[in-house]
Amino acid sequence: MSSTIYDCVVLSLRKVHNRAGNITIVEGRKNLPFEVKRVFYLYDVPGGAGRGGHAHRKLTQLIIAASGSFNVLVDDGTNKKVVMLNRPDYGLLLVPGVWGELMEFSSGAVSLCLASELFDEQDYIRDYDEFIRYKHAP
Repeated sequence: MSSTIYDCVVLSLRKVHNRAGNITIVEGRKNLPFEVKRVFYLYDVPGGAGRGGHAHRKLTQLIIAASGSFNVLVDDGTNKKVVMLNRPDYGLLLVPGVWGELMEFSSGAVSLCLASELFDEQDYIRDYDEFIRYKHAP
């Protein structure tokens, strides 16, 4: 799998300002490079704790800090970087073949994830050593 951390970019999402409050609009295939097939969110994660710790073979995700903040470690088996998410009008595009870990959640943070595929346990790589073998397979 040739994807790298450099394929994981932060996307600026359209924000419409209004005196009564802002709205951010996300439309699959319009301002996302994939059709959204699944949406899930993480909440009530203890402050400072983490989630994730896996990669996907096919699934692409957009991860958004809908509330609060958290960091996302992305790792392609060679390079690593940490991306802080703390605004609901920005999202991290996490591509297949990149290991992701959400960590250092602020108290009350909500992580919203838009996914390109329905849940499929076979798509997950949950063991880091298996991930490294997957990345270096011919």
